[in-house]
Amino acid sequence: MSSAGLPEGSAPRLHDAARIVGRFCFRPAFRVRIRGLERVPRTGPVLLIANHSSMLEPPLIFGMLPRRSVFLVKEEMFAGAVGWFLRRIGQVPVRRGEPDRAPLLTVAGVLRDGGLVGVFPEGTRGAGDVATAERGAAWLLRTSPGAVVIPVASRGTRRPEGHRRFRPRVDVLIGEPFTVEVGKGRTGLEEATEQLRGELAALVRTLDEMRKLNHDRG
Repeated sequence: MSSAGLPEGSAPRLHDAARIVGRFCFRPAFRVRIRGLERVPRTGPVLLIANHSSMLEPPLIFGMLPRRSVFLVKEEMFAGAVGWFLRRIGQVPVRRGEPDRAPLLTVAGVLRDGGLVGVFPEGTRGAGDVATAERGAAWLLRTSPGAVVIPVASRGTRRPEGHRRFRPRVDVLIGEPFTVEVGKGRTGLEEATEQLRGELAALVRTLDEMRKLNHDRG
């Protein structure tokens, strides 16, 4: 069960304060450009899928969203005071690369109650090219009828090898909402996972092309 779009035990006011901090904390270090924010539904169940190149994308996306959001965050982040804070603002720990049903059940409850859940469906955190994807996102859609999917692509957060950049440009592109019909069994999950991966990969390519065009013009 969830309360105010967040899991049980969360502190809604602390969550809202953290969103405000997340909205502005990157501005001094990065030139952030966000496109398509109006595409995020303000109400109703939403599953947000995003690529993941560095540790900056989760707090950046969390802060920019126009509504409360619950993200699946790698379990290693939930240690000490940071872990307490993440839990209090409604974020959910998950073990990457191995079966972990409990967090999926938690965020499935958030979705069924009309909340927004964010996942980074790549199997590993790498170049953010969405080469692989886990099946958790598809399972969530199967258990949450009526949920729409919002793809989010980001570029510019990863530091190039051997280079230090001053206020680099970070671009975030939010795609059009879409729905996915998840079939039965493992095959249904795999097909839906591939559809999600394809949609997100296409959005990342679109953002890469936009960034290249802007660079060429500059």
